[in-house]
Amino acid sequence: MGKVDKNIIDWLKKDISEYISLPVGGMDNMAIPDASFDLIRNQCYSTKILKEIIKEIPCDAEKILAVIDKDIFIPILTFVFGEAQLDGIAAIVSLTRLRQEYYHLRPDTNVLYERLHKESLHELGHTFGLVHCSSIDCAMYLSNTVRDIDRKGKVFCNDCTLALSSK
Repeated sequence: MGKVDKNIIDWLKKDISEYISLPVGGMDNMAIPDASFDLIRNQCYSTKILKEIIKEIPCDAEKILAVIDKDIFIPILTFVFGEAQLDGIAAIVSLTRLRQEYYHLRPDTNVLYERLHKESLHELGHTFGLVHCSSIDCAMYLSNTVRDIDRKGKVFCNDCTLALSSK
C-alpha cells in the first residue's frame, strides 16, 4: 500500500512462500485510503485500511497481506506493527517501526527483513486462526516492542503448527 520499495515486496513474497503452503502472488499497488489517516496522531488507522483491502481482494485469493510504509494504529494502542482479521482473509504490516532508522540507528536491511518476516508470519497466522502464543520461540508471540520482535522465533512453535495443521 502506498509507496513501498518493490525489492522489499519481492523479497517478502519469496520468503513467505517458504513458510506458507499456499501459492504466493502479488497485486497492483493500492493507494492508502485518505479516510485512514488521523491528522492528530499522524498515523493511519489499520482497521480502516483492512476494510478497504477486503474490497479489492482477487476472487482466487485465500489470504492477503498488505505492507505499508506508514505508521499504523488502532484506537486503544499507541501503535501496532500489524493487524489481521482473526480467522479472516486480510492482514497488514507496517515497515515504519521495523526499521532501525525509526530508533535513530543506522539502516540495516537484514534486521528489517528479519523483523518483516516475523511480523508477516505472525499476522498471517492470525488469518489462519492462530492466537498469541506464550512461547517466545514462536512467531505468534505477542510483540509490544521491537525488542520483542527481535527476541521471538522465526517460525511457529510445535503447538501453533499443530493448531494450524488441524484447520
